[in-house]
Amino acid sequence: MGFKCGIVGLPNVGKSTLFNALTQTAAAQAANYPFCTIEPNVGEVAVPEPRLTTLAGIARSANIIPARMSFVDIAGLVKGASQGEGLGNQFLANIREVDAVVYVLRCFEDDDVTHVSGRVDPLSDFEVVETELMLADLDSLDKRRANLEKKAKTGDKDSREMLALVDLALAELNEGRPARKARVPADQTRQWRMMQLLTAKPVLFVANVDEESAATGNAHSRAVEARATQEGAACVVISAKIESELALLDAEERSEYLAELGLEEPGLNRLIHTGYQLLGLLTYFTVGPKEARAWTIRKGWTAPRAAGVIHGDFERGFIRAETTAYADYVAHGGEAGAREAGKLRQEGKEYVVQDGDVMLFKFNV
Repeated sequence: MGFKCGIVGLPNVGKSTLFNALTQTAAAQAANYPFCTIEPNVGEVAVPEPRLTTLAGIARSANIIPARMSFVDIAGLVKGASQGEGLGNQFLANIREVDAVVYVLRCFEDDDVTHVSGRVDPLSDFEVVETELMLADLDSLDKRRANLEKKAKTGDKDSREMLALVDLALAELNEGRPARKARVPADQTRQWRMMQLLTAKPVLFVANVDEESAATGNAHSRAVEARATQEGAACVVISAKIESELALLDAEERSEYLAELGLEEPGLNRLIHTGYQLLGLLTYFTVGPKEARAWTIRKGWTAPRAAGVIHGDFERGFIRAETTAYADYVAHGGEAGAREAGKLRQEGKEYVVQDGDVMLFKFNV
């Protein structure tokens, strides 16, 4: 199943450079002028998962297939985007289709890279973008509210429930807060997501720093981290320039370069894992001689729903799932050893899949 993170920010903050590094392609133009990315670029990236390599080694799997996430490089927003400035309406529509928003904030000084406001101020940049998203949400909600109110007065239950959610969002937005601050009843989260509010999506801050600050951060990135904490959001400090260079190296060269920089792993690994956590995702595995594969699901999913990610027939005809915890699979040298040690469990329809489970589904359609 696909999960999309939209890379959002003002022009010339490093969005396309970051996207290029993520996808290890040159699909997005990383040029020094606004709106160089006219259409959103979508790239799939493998989720770094060392456990998968370990499992494949134990099972002698012929192929390794990692889980994947999608990142969307959305052209730079500017002040007035909610009113159509800078092709804003088109870009805002693209943001509606993603599951989470990655705010890329410029935390580097470079006279050769122009800034639309003439100064480097990542918190101001964030506020410009967030304000435009809130204004777009207000406009969208105001337009749909009148129609919902008419239907609600006729006694239409769905319209009454949706009207209550619209008013809940408007209450936050009219106070200058994003819709994600609203307390949504647990039984209405699906309807809330269906509203596709820009500011209801979970957010991740990326502080894009210069090369010298990649390992330690700088004053700008520390300000961003503090704001992320205030917002209850995650923050990752990255040098997009370094990441784009790392993307062109082989594994050995990459390790040497990281060591020189004082970094334990590429910033992109942290970004992908943080995005995974932000969306409430986890990984389970299927392992055999043909392939070892990682599958992405949401936390809290039961075994049949997890099986449905592989194929709908697996969910419809679900019988049981032979399940081994990752640690047990490794400790006992694979499926046979885990079974002999009593660590392979037969789980039914109510079982909630745990991160790292190694699963084999039995089904009948």
